[in-house]
Amino acid sequence: MPSTTKRNRSPRGSGELLAEEIIEAAMALLVELGDDAAVSIRAVASRVGVTPPSIYLHFADKGALLDAVCARYFEQLDGVLAEVSAGVDDPLERALQQGMGYVRFAMSTPVLYRIAFRPTAADGSSKVDEVLAASAFTRMTATVTDLAAEGFFPQSDVREVVLEFWAAAHGVASLMLAKPGLPWGDDLVLAETLMRSVCLGRTVLGTLASAHDPSDVRAWLRAQRAPQA
Repeated sequence: MPSTTKRNRSPRGSGELLAEEIIEAAMALLVELGDDAAVSIRAVASRVGVTPPSIYLHFADKGALLDAVCARYFEQLDGVLAEVSAGVDDPLERALQQGMGYVRFAMSTPVLYRIAFRPTAADGSSKVDEVLAASAFTRMTATVTDLAAEGFFPQSDVREVVLEFWAAAHGVASLMLAKPGLPWGDDLVLAETLMRSVCLGRTVLGTLASAHDPSDVRAWLRAQRAPQA
């Protein structure tokens, strides 16, 4: 279980710094305890070294604090996607690396991942979706847009394809967290195979006009496997 070093208390009057300490303390406690129900405002205040009322000066309630934690989580996810994308010019390979970066990040912080995808506030007050749209989702969209520019599928399909890639990464990460005992393979080999299948399968859909007709798909596969003259 990850250990956490208590940070120095921010100077009085440094509200923005204190808010940062509160978010980081909440994230550390969530990772340590593995359950958001076990993390209270009092526990966060104790970790930071302030009284509970000081927390409420920055966050209206525990839900608002968890929203801030989720927003920070998505910012970190974007950092991971940026790192795995660096220097990868081929958009198909970049899409794969972003998908695998997503899965590995989810696996490394399961409680934060679970909280990050809890339902958002019904009144639209949550900032999580706003942060996601401005960071990780935008980065994935840029990669898929590059694929469309190379002719893998129409530009009009970009948003749909992004959601497909995201659903695949999210689905396999969620299943691996829920059922870790299944034979996923060393170094997430099954997850990588899935992501490659999704990436390559979408390119086939974009090039095979009748890809939804099983007979036509079989004929196309036979043609691909036929010995070249």
